[in-house]
Amino acid sequence: MPAPSEGESNVSNKRAKWEENTHNSETLAILEEDARYFLSQSVSSPCLSVVAGAEGAYIEDTNGRRYLDFHGNNVHHIGYGHPKLKKAIADQMDALPFAPRRFACESSLALAKKLVAIAPGKLSKVLFTTGGSDAIEVALKIARAATGRHKTISFWDAFHGAGFGAASVGGEQLFRSHVIGPLLSGTEHVAPFACYRCPYGYPDLNGEAQIEICKTTCANFVRYVLEKEGDVAAVIAEPVRAVPYIPPSGYWQMVRQACNESGALLIFDEIPTGLGKTGRMFACEHDAVEPDILVIGKALGGGILPIAAVLAKSELDVAGEFAFGHYTHEKNPVTAKAALTTIEIIEQEGLVENAAILGKYALERLNLLKTEHSTIGDVRGRGLLIGVELVLNKEDKTPANDLAEEVLYRSLSKGLSFKLTMGNVLTLTPPLIITKTQIDLSLKIISDSLKEAEQALGLA
Repeated sequence: MPAPSEGESNVSNKRAKWEENTHNSETLAILEEDARYFLSQSVSSPCLSVVAGAEGAYIEDTNGRRYLDFHGNNVHHIGYGHPKLKKAIADQMDALPFAPRRFACESSLALAKKLVAIAPGKLSKVLFTTGGSDAIEVALKIARAATGRHKTISFWDAFHGAGFGAASVGGEQLFRSHVIGPLLSGTEHVAPFACYRCPYGYPDLNGEAQIEICKTTCANFVRYVLEKEGDVAAVIAEPVRAVPYIPPSGYWQMVRQACNESGALLIFDEIPTGLGKTGRMFACEHDAVEPDILVIGKALGGGILPIAAVLAKSELDVAGEFAFGHYTHEKNPVTAKAALTTIEIIEQEGLVENAAILGKYALERLNLLKTEHSTIGDVRGRGLLIGVELVLNKEDKTPANDLAEEVLYRSLSKGLSFKLTMGNVLTLTPPLIITKTQIDLSLKIISDSLKEAEQALGLA
């Protein structure tokens, strides 16, 4: 069975060895109770360790060990426990702790206006939900209502959430196969852009040479399915895949044009990539393409409170007699104030610019590391969304899953936490407050851990 694409295995010899060398009796007792009370599920429970503190770019476990958090589920753009955010939340709780959804409140209106102001293009209508999965469901309903169609095109290996609609358009086996039964009808899937491992078999080259050979087949196939189906409501995708993978030049312009010609909407899921992660406020700005609907979440709550948002063009406000969401906390003044303050912190502290500058620096350093290691097959990313793909050799690109897991646990032992995706990709998503010193420290940990892991597995 393929390795979970959303993270490392819950149970492995490497994990067991790391736990044995790391956890004290207090941690083990808490983990045992946690496993007793929570439903088990892949890449989540049983849990890895116990967090006792979180501040800035660090988390701390019950043993007092601190980890630079280059995972954070992409919620920690402004770092953990930002003092300005905590004060804003406390002040809002004193002023107005809750607003029933049938009533307006100033903080939710202020957030809506701010999102419209910073959104790409002409996205001028907003709806809030409590999480990204729900926001994806809202976007799908809007697309159905606006087009009178129900079909979608999305991508294999994509993750859009765990609800039935979100899992249906998602493309990860972990969330859509086997035990959960039939999903939504009409959810067509195509192969995603993935130049290093092109599903259409084209070689991995650079820049214009790549485009000249592949003729952006991945984008043309989206057009092909749109034309063959003839009645697709929307194409839904991450503008930059969180695996990560970067789209070929011109890819989204081609898909946007195909959507326009077929009458399909374009929905961008920027839940993990929005609000500055890629060095632009929104990832789609790199490709100069405006979606019809944009979904954000995760970091919107500042790493403290859960909130997500759907932004849509005004012409999609077509179903006022139907309830798209109608969530209890739809206009919660506290979560709205948290989101508004988070955006203000990102702007005031220049965090988008910091992500662009330090992301470029990290990619340069990692590409130098690639020249020193035959096991680094690819380094890719934008801003502070970075992937390092490990392979057994660079010619046939055989995934080095064991090596990646070895590197993960050795890095954890040295104080760096990150996620594995696709089984062999070290996925680095540090907070936007990260410093150059912390980047240097993290890259040294990865370099040292990779050398040790290669030696331990006989790959040096």
